[in-house]
Amino acid sequence: MKKIGIISLGCDKNRTDTEKMMGVLKEEYAFTQDVKDADVIVINTCAFIKSAKEESIEEILSALELKKLYPEKKIVVTGCLPQRYAGELTKELKDVDVFLGVSDYSSVADAIKKAFGGEKSVSVTAPKNENLVKRVRTTDGYAYLKIADGCSNHCTFCAIPSIRGAYRSVPIDSLIEEVKGMGEIKELILVAQDTLKYGEDLNPKKNILDLIRALSSLREVGGIRIMYCYPENITDEFIHELAVNPKLIRYLDIPFQHADDGILKLMGRKSTGEDYAELVKKLRERVPGIAIRSTFMTGFPGEDEKAFGNLLEFIKTEELDNVGFFKYSEEEGTPAVKLPNKVLESVKTKRLKKLYSAQKKVAKKRAKKIIGSTLFVLAEGFDEDRLAYFGRAYFSAPDIDGKIYFLSADEVPFGTHVRVKITDAEDYDFYGERV
Repeated sequence: MKKIGIISLGCDKNRTDTEKMMGVLKEEYAFTQDVKDADVIVINTCAFIKSAKEESIEEILSALELKKLYPEKKIVVTGCLPQRYAGELTKELKDVDVFLGVSDYSSVADAIKKAFGGEKSVSVTAPKNENLVKRVRTTDGYAYLKIADGCSNHCTFCAIPSIRGAYRSVPIDSLIEEVKGMGEIKELILVAQDTLKYGEDLNPKKNILDLIRALSSLREVGGIRIMYCYPENITDEFIHELAVNPKLIRYLDIPFQHADDGILKLMGRKSTGEDYAELVKKLRERVPGIAIRSTFMTGFPGEDEKAFGNLLEFIKTEELDNVGFFKYSEEEGTPAVKLPNKVLESVKTKRLKKLYSAQKKVAKKRAKKIIGSTLFVLAEGFDEDRLAYFGRAYFSAPDIDGKIYFLSADEVPFGTHVRVKITDAEDYDFYGERV
């Protein structure tokens, strides 16, 4: 069998697409983690912001350098970058054998066959749902489930709607089939551009509670974590479900993006900073112990010192459990490009450092409350440098939040839960011993 090496870039939604591609390819190809050893290199790209595009281009160029040494290798570029820039890429990257868009993964096997026959393929069609439910899981213990694709919110800074199209929910029956095909899942992570908008476009209409209850009934699913919850869609009914459903992990990722009313309005958001503070208060009152994660952007056009001060104060006051920050990236075709009062890159960098510094203090305060407690930890691997196992508690999502490193006298199978007593903390990571 020919070998395929796959490089998956970008978000966890992209990872699900990669795993579905692998599901298409697994009958005819073997997979290798060493791209030098691969007959085919597949790069599933991201094009959300400038840094993501640069990373994607770098990976493609590295693969093409390998092709110079081994001309028989085939290079396949898929996902957001060709979806957004197919015309430019096909002109500039003539040695790439296959380009596929965000809704063309089902044709990857045929395209590779054509490539070995000397025929190049460019298949970048309009965004649509593909009925691909067979996957090759690349994670232990947990798995992502993309419940919808595209976005209809049209925030002024975001290019996702132009890349991935309007919001499209995946029918519940297809999602159930997909989950059952992955075996036992300790932690199922629901992802979409806006998870709580799920089902509004289906006929007949469904909602996120319909999906949560259907997934909760599956024996294969241990717990359910929900990411990317737009604040406007967090209803009282949803909060109640989060409080009473034993399979729902008490963790929410809510992309607030900012906390200044003027900036939020310019971003096309529908709430105010006060609305966000009230939502955080309500969640903590009604769902005891809930962990709240968010992302915030600094440097958006019009963000003066007062607006930034409002954002910084929100970070200090609300003390969210996990936070990610990034600088505004001007994306062609988005309304924000035309806004006046651009923020200098040097100012963005200074503000970003201030935000990280403020959140670090919040994290230290939070860590003091956790040290000494015993947590249920999903073991995910072994760190050779620290000579310790690592995993996550309920308040952390994979890759983006902190880890728990722990010692154990006995071997710990990856993908299993263990109890760990926390003895120390460092920034966002914790240390402990298995008990």
